[in-house]
Amino acid sequence: MKARLPVVTGVIARRVLVNFRARPEIIAPLLPAPFRPKVVHGWAIAGICLIRLEQLRPKGLPAAVGISTENAAHRIAVEWEEAGEIQEGVFVPRRETNTTAIALTGGRIFPGEHHKARFEISETDERVELNITTEDGLADVKVAARVNDQVMPGSIFQNMAEASKFFCDGAVGYSPNQRTGEVEVMELRIPKWEMQPLQVEQVHSAWFADTARFPVGGLELDSAFLMRGIAHEWHARDNRPGS
Repeated sequence: MKARLPVVTGVIARRVLVNFRARPEIIAPLLPAPFRPKVVHGWAIAGICLIRLEQLRPKGLPAAVGISTENAAHRIAVEWEEAGEIQEGVFVPRRETNTTAIALTGGRIFPGEHHKARFEISETDERVELNITTEDGLADVKVAARVNDQVMPGSIFQNMAEASKFFCDGAVGYSPNQRTGEVEVMELRIPKWEMQPLQVEQVHSAWFADTARFPVGGLELDSAFLMRGIAHEWHARDNRPGS
């Protein structure tokens, strides 16, 4: 039996969620069973989570021993049936980190298998720019966005309340681990959920730009959101949906 990962705690210093909408039939082939795209107003949602974690350590240890780390995840909002009820979360086909310890221990101490990448960050209270360069070039990301007072025009999310509920409800992440052949599951718990809208000025993702995965025009930029200064925990879950 695989040992359960410890609870990991820390502070989300910055979390940028950049989201794309696509027709469900484009997203569905990318998902393993039993997942299916979670649909909002007729659209599936995929995106990039760009997150800086600070004071990250196993729960019970003092904050002073925690580490700071930049991470990125390409993710797809999903749902599935479990015991006759619909569950929801995210399927995460690709994760990146700037921290060697996480790249080496991903799936052992920290959630999910991670690829090593270089992160270049420039941010102020009102604006953030992120440039992520991966070792294989398959998940490079560039994002520039500024804080806004409303959800981006044309978004499928009609207001911040709808957007906040969508992301808060999708707190369970499923990540394939090529090393073990298993799916690793972690639940993000945030006692006080707060996020604000962003206006995207520039965005590029090599993973989403791959035309073998997504046809030209198959994805449309939908929205972006920012979270800062939020305490959180990662909790291990069973490795199979419905188990």
